[in-house]
Amino acid sequence: MHSRIAGTGSYLPAHILTNHDLARQIDTSDAWIRARTGIHERRIAAPGEQTSDLALHAARAALGAAGLAAADVDLIVVATTTPDMVFPATACILQSKLGAKNGPAFDVQAVCSGFVYALTLADKMVASGAVRNALVVGAEIYSRILDWNDRGTCVLFGDGSGAAVLVPSADPGILSSHLHADGSYRDMLSVPGSLSEGQVIGTPFVRMDGGAVFKFAVKALADVAREALAANELSSDAIDWIVPHQANIRIIEATAKKLDVPMTRVVTTVDRHANTSAASIPLALDEAARDGRIAAGQHVMLLAVGGGFTWGSVLLRW
Repeated sequence: MHSRIAGTGSYLPAHILTNHDLARQIDTSDAWIRARTGIHERRIAAPGEQTSDLALHAARAALGAAGLAAADVDLIVVATTTPDMVFPATACILQSKLGAKNGPAFDVQAVCSGFVYALTLADKMVASGAVRNALVVGAEIYSRILDWNDRGTCVLFGDGSGAAVLVPSADPGILSSHLHADGSYRDMLSVPGSLSEGQVIGTPFVRMDGGAVFKFAVKALADVAREALAANELSSDAIDWIVPHQANIRIIEATAKKLDVPMTRVVTTVDRHANTSAASIPLALDEAARDGRIAAGQHVMLLAVGGGFTWGSVLLRW
């Protein structure tokens, strides 16, 4: 038995924050941001809107595409760096809001690699017969962990959610997955704050060494893509679509060049979504699936890298 993606969904908050809006708040410009990141705008969650609310919209869309009701859901895995609260898990809160009561629900924290990690775990559980299906969600509200006076980080991120539904399949949909981590790089990209006795200890905002992250990300993404190709005895020519983590257009372009894959076969949403961390891959995947770019029988590769450092790939046959 194997698993396959039976439906996808996504949700973006209504408020759009453009580069021009940011230029009125901090020392930056639309041209500076576009040249260095490819980002034009990003979405910002409304006051009172929670990560579980974003996840709920995306989950309902994915379930609708898969033809499943909330009562049918057997497993919920939410990838997030920005949970509603310390506990319970955002997945449990989503389960309640959906009205689903069957099976386990838990969060995965692998930052921008979160959706790839979560999808891998859900695939193993569906393929083994442990659960009948799985709802996998990436959801983030990064706007609340940004220092809006730091132009090196605040211009990069946005809020959003994407989801996918996995169901059993006699033929493999998920061909293979490959996960890695190296905690020795943990200080390169982090939110080093913590809670102690009701107080924030350290810095509760994103901190990043941009140049080091760029170099690490390009190498890690190319290496884990080649790992997936080798495991399936495929060349890069066999990949119809790459759906990478949407961190920075220059990282995406450099990775595609290393793999000798033209950008016409790479799904990009970073210009409109910015970096939505664990939500970025499922947001891009849903867009390409719904507009018809991704078609039945095609090979699709998901590539992610995130703080930790974590990185991974999933190779799909759609």
